[in-house]
Amino acid sequence: METNPVPFSARPHLCSFLVLGLLYAVVVASPASASLFFNFYGASCPTAELIVSNTVRSASSSDPTIPGKLLRLVFHDCFVEGCDASVLLQGNGTERSDPGNRSLGGFQVIDSAKRMLEIFCPGTVSCADVVALAARDAVAITGGPQLQIPTGRRDGRLSAAANVRPNIIDTTFTMNEMINIFTAKGLSLEDLVVLSGAHTIGSAHCSAFSDRFQEDSKGKLTLIDTSLDRNYANELMQRCPVDASASITVVNDPETSSSFDNQYYRNLVAHKGLFQSDSVLLDDKRTRNLVQDFANDQEKFFQSWSQSFLKLTSIGVKTGEEGEIRQSCSMTSG
Repeated sequence: METNPVPFSARPHLCSFLVLGLLYAVVVASPASASLFFNFYGASCPTAELIVSNTVRSASSSDPTIPGKLLRLVFHDCFVEGCDASVLLQGNGTERSDPGNRSLGGFQVIDSAKRMLEIFCPGTVSCADVVALAARDAVAITGGPQLQIPTGRRDGRLSAAANVRPNIIDTTFTMNEMINIFTAKGLSLEDLVVLSGAHTIGSAHCSAFSDRFQEDSKGKLTLIDTSLDRNYANELMQRCPVDASASITVVNDPETSSSFDNQYYRNLVAHKGLFQSDSVLLDDKRTRNLVQDFANDQEKFFQSWSQSFLKLTSIGVKTGEEGEIRQSCSMTSG
């Protein structure tokens, strides 16, 4: 088991060259990212990416839960209205106010990076780019691949709670339900398996997997999902009993919770996927082989992640004259 993956930048130059080539091919082939560019802020704010990276690293050093929160944040942003920072807007009826988003975190990291950017490059760097870059950096600092991603996203002005539930994945979803949402975003079945690997870091509240258990007549939980490893299920029931506080969380990956690696897929093969939506990836014949491939080959997972993450952060982007550049990520400029 590779518990300390070699940083991607330290791997053979040929491997890096191949991944960069694949990323370039994805950018060229994706209409949504046609107006995004690598080093978009090279002239207007050359320290932009460094500022975001340093902010993420500093916040993560004092709070190890930050990388998982930032990675989850980009999913919830991009799947609703595209990658336009609409999830950051505060107010009644916004995406952020929906119950499905109330457990999101990492907002203070985005705000900190944005405040610093406004000092050095006022009115230049979008909150949408900060969200994408912060998620990219969250993966890198936890041992995952270090990527170059194109920037130039602009911030959206629309944020409606009503748009959240029809567009985000619930942990109780069937394979077909997940495929329908991913397809609607221009993502493939392989992207679904690859991006689910984000669950290799982060944590979840007990309610996110409570459907796998039921309360018996004595007020104790019993396992009803027989696809789950029984010993792991017992650990979860001890951590999340019937009277558990709503604030209790469980790490997504019981083995290497702070490392971005392929352990998530190894967990699936061992029937230790935390969510029902994780377990179905192994149970379904359409995705089983890819799960097993990633469980056996971390480098293959990392290369696939590099491509799928680029596609994720290009969903429905606003560029050029669309949207705006907010001064504060929690409110529109208008």
